[in-house]
This record gives sequence, structure tokens and C-alpha cells, in this order.
Amino acid sequence: MTQEEQLTAYLRTACYGRRNIISGTALERAVGLSGTDLRKLVNRLRRKGVPIASSRTGYCYAATAGEVYSTIRQLRQMADGLEKAIAGLERALERFGEAGP
Repeated sequence: MTQEEQLTAYLRTACYGRRNIISGTALERAVGLSGTDLRKLVNRLRRKGVPIASSRTGYCYAATAGEVYSTIRQLRQMADGLEKAIAGLERALERFGEAGP
């Protein structure tokens, strides 16, 4: 069984729906992954259409469309924050007199 299949199966059976959310740390231990590897794997699965929901308290396999929408809103807020950080760093480059790539 691949790591993708293992994580999907674990979430689907043990963490179905937001009422069964599991912390990132507990999920790392359960599937034997580091935090970085877990986040990369979750991202890869989401890109494939696996409905992994998350919040500040952890992860679950989404049981409803509302849980997916909530996660989408959270990810959009994160993306907005990253865009603002990039814009700030681009302004910082002006102080160096370099445009860069």
C-alpha cells in the first residue's frame, strides 16, 4: 500500500468528518510521517481530488460539502497572506536596487 493509499484509508476510516478531526502531530505518528512529509502528501492528495479537510486543530476526511468549503476558505486566506508576503519582499528588493528575476 502506498503512502497516499495509507493516509487516505486512515482518514476515511478513523477521521471521517470534522467531529473526528485528528491533530497533525497525532496523524504524523499514526501514519509514520514527518510534519513536512504529511503536509506534502495532503497537498498531493487534495490535488488529486481527495476531500481532506483541515482546520487549525487538525485534519479529517470531509463528510460534507461544507467541510470542503471551509477548508477552501482557509486555503484562500493562506494564499492571500502568501501573496502579501511576496509583494512585501518585492518592495524590499527595491532597497537593494535590484529587480531580480
